[in-house]
Amino acid sequence: MGLFTPVKKHANKFRYIPRYYDPEKERREQRRRELHGTSSEQDGAEYQPGQYIRTQREARRVAKSSNDGGRKMPSMIFLMLFAVLIIIVYMLYPRIVDAFTSARTIPEERARQEIEEFNPYAPITIVPNDYKEE
Repeated sequence: MGLFTPVKKHANKFRYIPRYYDPEKERREQRRRELHGTSSEQDGAEYQPGQYIRTQREARRVAKSSNDGGRKMPSMIFLMLFAVLIIIVYMLYPRIVDAFTSARTIPEERARQEIEEFNPYAPITIVPNDYKEE
């Protein structure tokens, strides 16, 4: 345990221990700075508000225009919407055709068709039994 002593044997020294220098790591970091838009020519420049946002936006725009990834997504969405539209039409087509054919028939003919067809929900007409037993 050190006690406070007003007299020191030597002054405080700054001990700088150099770390291992890796040129490959320096190249990677330089390349990363260039890709992010902070290249070495801009290292001495003063920061402008929004500078990093603009550089990242430009980098995304360039990357999007260089590959076909931006083109595939709208075509996939179009194909999915087209498939959904076909399924909807397939499900609704019989009802649409039935609506047009029933609208085209004459009301008397429609009434005759309703009479001829058996309807289990139609009211039953009860006829009294007139037969007399002897």
